[in-house]
Amino acid sequence: MRVVVGLLLLLLGLCGSGAQGEGGGLGEAGEISQFLEKAPRDAAEEPTTKQTTPDIWAEVRALRDMVVELKVELRNMEARVKDSESHVDELKAELMVTKVQVELLQRENSVQATELTSFGTRLTASESKTSDLEKETAELQTRLNNSESELLVSKSRIDQLERENAERPKVAFYVALTDTGHVGPYNTDITLKYSKVFTNIGDAYNPSTGFFTAPVKGVYYLQFTVYGGRNGASGVKLYKNNQGIMYNYNVINGGGSFLTHSVVLELIAGDTVHLVLPLSHSVYDNTDNQNSFSGSLLFTL
Repeated sequence: MRVVVGLLLLLLGLCGSGAQGEGGGLGEAGEISQFLEKAPRDAAEEPTTKQTTPDIWAEVRALRDMVVELKVELRNMEARVKDSESHVDELKAELMVTKVQVELLQRENSVQATELTSFGTRLTASESKTSDLEKETAELQTRLNNSESELLVSKSRIDQLERENAERPKVAFYVALTDTGHVGPYNTDITLKYSKVFTNIGDAYNPSTGFFTAPVKGVYYLQFTVYGGRNGASGVKLYKNNQGIMYNYNVINGGGSFLTHSVVLELIAGDTVHLVLPLSHSVYDNTDNQNSFSGSLLFTL
């Protein structure tokens, strides 16, 4: 019985002392082997017990094998724990790297958020400008439409004026008296017949009679020039129908004298205008056309 108790105490001591074989002390297997070498002497002292108890040494050997296996497994577990600790360290390092990357991403996201806000502000400003441009475009389009309408009205008015102008009679004449030199003086008034016709648009002037006849009712501009080359009176009278409108003359005492006069008359269709050389008056004309008579229609009434 004391042998069994001793074995149990030995086993408990081995389990509590831990691994010492690697550090230079005796391991479990060495201690058990030393115990087993001493065991026969104890067994010889108690021959009677050996016959009556089970094979204690076989059980001790089995326990020794179990302890060895447990120690091997413990070492394996320590190795795995070390591997796990190493793996944990690697995971911690990876976690730190991940944390740094997350912080960098957060900073990038913050910068991108700022840029996005700035872009949103610029986009809003662009949309506002676009809206303003659209309003201006609409206003310009409206003005363009109005201008086109006004242009159409103006074109219509121009077309109407052109039609009216085309329909309105065109009247203008310019004539000169003669190439023969002196005309007069006479003992009576005579109608001057301006025989040299340069312009006679509308054929309102008749060189055979010396009369200008108004083709339409309107306002007419008339002008005459008189040159006298003899001593004495030189001049003409202007008549509307048989009514004297104007008398213009000059007395010459050596040399020559020019007279020029113009009138604006309201005439109705059929009214006549002509120039008369009064008695005792004279004029002079030649190829220089120094005595002339002209007129034109300013506008119709």
